[in-house]
Amino acid sequence: MSDRLTVPREHVDWRTKGLWWTDEPITLEEFAARRDHLFTGPFTWPLMVLRASALERNIAALSEFTGRHRLLFAPHGKTSMAPALIQRQLDAGAWGVTAATANQVLDFRRFGVRRILLANELLDGRVLSWAVAELDRDPDFEFLFYADSAEGVAVAARAATGRPGGRPLRVMVERGVPGGRTGCRTREQVLAVARAVAEAPGLEPAGVAGYEGPLGGADAVRGFLRELLGDAEALAAGCGVDRPVLSVGGSAWFDLVAEEVGGRGDVVPILRSGAYVAHDDGLYRRTTPYRRLPEGPGALSGALELWAQVTSVPEEGLAIAGLGRREANHDQGFPVPRRIRRADGSTVAARGLEVTDLNDHHAYLSVPPGLEVGPGDLVSFGISHPCTAFDRWRVIPVVDDRDTVVDAVATYF
Repeated sequence: MSDRLTVPREHVDWRTKGLWWTDEPITLEEFAARRDHLFTGPFTWPLMVLRASALERNIAALSEFTGRHRLLFAPHGKTSMAPALIQRQLDAGAWGVTAATANQVLDFRRFGVRRILLANELLDGRVLSWAVAELDRDPDFEFLFYADSAEGVAVAARAATGRPGGRPLRVMVERGVPGGRTGCRTREQVLAVARAVAEAPGLEPAGVAGYEGPLGGADAVRGFLRELLGDAEALAAGCGVDRPVLSVGGSAWFDLVAEEVGGRGDVVPILRSGAYVAHDDGLYRRTTPYRRLPEGPGALSGALELWAQVTSVPEEGLAIAGLGRREANHDQGFPVPRRIRRADGSTVAARGLEVTDLNDHHAYLSVPPGLEVGPGDLVSFGISHPCTAFDRWRVIPVVDDRDTVVDAVATYF
C-alpha cells in the first residue's frame, strides 16, 4: 500500500497564471469538477497543461520496467514538485521519492512521504538534527542521504549523538566521476568515508550511490556502474554492510542500470529517474533508453504542452507568439512547435515552424514557405527538459484527449 499524501488545499483565483478568473476563489477540486474545455473555458494564453493520457502512459511504463527488472524505484520529485503526481507514482509502486535539496525533503515529509532519498551531500546541522528528530518520532520514516567527505560525516555525527537507542542516520557514500560534480573519485576514498561513518556514533553506512549522467557513452556508463558494484562489494566486506544499497539513475541510461544491477541479490538497487513522468519533445525524446529497448521510443511521450497565441506576423517568414522565458524553459533547447489551431477549431501540423529566440514574453517563430500562420492562431509547443518546466507554473490543468479539464496539479517550488 502506497503512502497517502496530505497537502494544503489550494485554490485558483486571479493570481493563477493562464487562467482568466474574475470570480471568487475555488479549490482545485472544484475547478476540475467544472470540466471546462481548453478552448472555451476560462483560460488565457500562454498556458501550460498536462495531457492525461501521456502522463498515465509514462508512469505505467516505468512502473512496469522497474518491476520487471527488480529495481526499487525512488523517482526524483524535483521534476514536478507536485504531490498529485508524486501520489500517482507511489500508487504505481514507487518505493519512495528522491529529493535534491533539504527544502525538498521537508516538502515531501510535509506531504507525508515515508521514504526519502536525498541525492546530495547534507552538511547542514539544523536539517540533520530535524531528520534525527523525525526518525525518533516516526518509526515508519526512512531517510537516506549522501556523504563524500570526513567533514560531512562529522556534521552528521554531531547531529546524531546523545540518543541512546535511537535509530541511526543512514549514510550513502557517493561516488563521482573525474570532472563531474560531487562524489569520491576512488575506491580508497569511498572506503575511507564509509569507515568514518561506521565508526561514528549514531550513523550507519547504508551503501553507495552515483550519477552516470555526465558520462558520454554506453561503455563509460557500464564501467561506472561496475565501479559502483565493486564499491558496494568492498563496503560489504570492509564495513560489514549486509546487502548495501546501490542507487543510480538519471533518465538517459536506466536500461543499462537494469542490465548491470537489476535483480542482484547482493545489493539493494534503487533507481532515481524522474524526468520520465512528463518526458518531453527535446532532450529526453532524443536520449530516452526506449530508443534501445524493445518497447520503442513511443513508450514515453511528452505530457507537457504550452499553448500560446500568435500575436503578430510583422514580416514574411516571421511570426511572434505570446510565449517567453517567464513561461517556457529553454536551458536544453527552445520549445518545440507541435501543431497550429485556427480560429475555426481546425488544426494543422506545425511542420517546419521553429522557435529561434525568446524574450521575456515573446517567441520568435521562423515560418517556412507554404505554412500559413496568422494573428490569433494558437500554437501547441512541446518542451525540452521537464525538470526546469514545472517551476514556472503554480497550477497546471490536466486535460484528456478531448481537451476537457479532468484535474489540476499544484506545484511547490
